[in-house]
Amino acid sequence: MERPTHVAHLPVGDLEYCLEHRGPRTVLVLHGGHMRAGLALGEEVFADDGYTILAPSRPGYGRTPVSTGRSEAGFADAVRSLCEHLGITEIAAAVGSSAGGRAAVTLAARHPDLVRRVILQSAVGPLPWPAPHVRLGAHIVFAAATERATWSAVRLLMRRAPDAGLRLLLPDLSVTPVHKVLKGLNVDHRAELIELFSSMRSGHGFRNDLTANPDVTSQVHQPTLVIATRTDGAVPFTHARQLATAIPNARLIESRADSHFIWFGPDWPDIATEIRAFLHSEPPAIHD
Repeated sequence: MERPTHVAHLPVGDLEYCLEHRGPRTVLVLHGGHMRAGLALGEEVFADDGYTILAPSRPGYGRTPVSTGRSEAGFADAVRSLCEHLGITEIAAAVGSSAGGRAAVTLAARHPDLVRRVILQSAVGPLPWPAPHVRLGAHIVFAAATERATWSAVRLLMRRAPDAGLRLLLPDLSVTPVHKVLKGLNVDHRAELIELFSSMRSGHGFRNDLTANPDVTSQVHQPTLVIATRTDGAVPFTHARQLATAIPNARLIESRADSHFIWFGPDWPDIATEIRAFLHSEPPAIHD
């Protein structure tokens, strides 16, 4: 079920967001491609620990126009403006998943006084991404004239033949044979994937995600967790290794998940424990 969102009218432009109040500490969640603020994925580890969750729609997704921070640097400044608008002076962790990883890295590098820690999950790093054939296909199926029809077809397939829909979409998200990926999903995870795929839209966002941005990983000095699996078919594991190497204070956790969706892996409870310990560790010093 999609959660309610709001739109902040900021000097830099409109920015859609979801704010779920729980406790005094806030986690910023930057989801990946085809996602928007109203959709949640992998947030339970933060919610269950009492964190307030702020999830903005990145440029081109949901009700955030692509003009609100077309570049990663511009979006980082927009997120800073959103935090000021909401009275948030500190982010316990910027969590970047998939294509949202670059936004989390840029925010941490550009506004170190705001962001205390970084968590990168199946995240796109500074290496070239995606593969050339994926880039070409994206410009076709997610073009302005075809994007709506593409996702309408996906929703129809998920409603009438969900198993066939999963078999169609999961091969792009895993290097493991699709029948093994499906076998490894429990009933709840399978249902969550069906609902997720049925709710996705790309807008102008995914094509904007394909734009190259400067590599600022070496400028991130906050403690960072990089979590990824070698079986990820959407973002190769080399991205995780590069992020863990380039960010000075980073640690790599290798997931045993069968696909891009590390939250559905058999070792996710153990990884969630690592995340909680990371968040509760001694706070790093704030940079001036």
